[in-house]
Amino acid sequence: MHEPAFWHRPSSLTSRLLTPLAALYGAIAARRMAQPGADAGVPVICVGNYHTGGAGKTPTVLALVKLLRDMGETPFVLSRGYGGSLPGPLRVDAARHMAAEVGDEPLMMAAHAPVVIARDRVAGAQLARGEGASVIVMDDGFQNPALRKDMSLIVVNAARGLGNTQVFPAGPLRAPLAPQLARTDALLVIGEGDAAADVEHALAARGVPVFHARVTPDDQTVAALRGQRVLAFAGIGDPGRFFDTLRAHGIAVAAERRFPDHHRFTKDELWALRAEATRDGLALVTTEKDSARLSGDLASLKDGITPLPVMLRFDDEVQLRELIAKKLRGA
Repeated sequence: MHEPAFWHRPSSLTSRLLTPLAALYGAIAARRMAQPGADAGVPVICVGNYHTGGAGKTPTVLALVKLLRDMGETPFVLSRGYGGSLPGPLRVDAARHMAAEVGDEPLMMAAHAPVVIARDRVAGAQLARGEGASVIVMDDGFQNPALRKDMSLIVVNAARGLGNTQVFPAGPLRAPLAPQLARTDALLVIGEGDAAADVEHALAARGVPVFHARVTPDDQTVAALRGQRVLAFAGIGDPGRFFDTLRAHGIAVAAERRFPDHHRFTKDELWALRAEATRDGLALVTTEKDSARLSGDLASLKDGITPLPVMLRFDDEVQLRELIAKKLRGA
């Protein structure tokens, strides 16, 4: 779904009217978070966020996988497989599975790392361990108590922050902020801006380390797109972040098309995008995650659509590596 605009307004009548529902939802979510989780048998690092929508979890997961490999570990990604039809547990095969089966993010990540999907996270962890994982990087699931987490790294976008800081449905938070802060082992602020300053200060006051990172697009793809006018489309949590990234790297975005997160494109939609691009002399560009969903019956329509790979770079990688090593030793 598209996020409602009032989630990002400090004071909104709609938000106030939804406060009783938010209080009930928040109480249930907080009580659920407090439940003890099962031991996976190997360390579990959870990459999560406090709110619904996109913040940069997927590039963070892949960056952590690389960091852990450099540390001599064998990391596996564990995902719920949101948007996929298969319940798992199963190991994702990028050459065999489709996004409609395993979810777009797991399919995209499987090209870079071993990925297990499972609605039952305990069963998924058992499969990952049986396949040789020495550490599990859990994509999302911070509010889910099924597995005990040895480290929870929370991702926040510096420009977007936490919206109105209200609990769903009055705002974007998945649970009240206080119990979420109490279970945070580290905060990762991605990008430029001060929208996350309050949560940074709140965690720093508790002695929780705060790290920073930047998402950078693939240089070769950027070079190929420069000099062209593009029609950019995205069905992710925050499409505006994708469009801003293109412009920040000198790509002329002549048109934007926004779709809901995890949107399942139809042939008619893709034909319409291609027709518009052809009519106006534009190149089509989208995210890697959206490109992963263009499979099966849609595969023939991918020609001429450029996916933009991105990579997350930590500003304080040495300190993050030290924290992770400490957590692994403790586990």
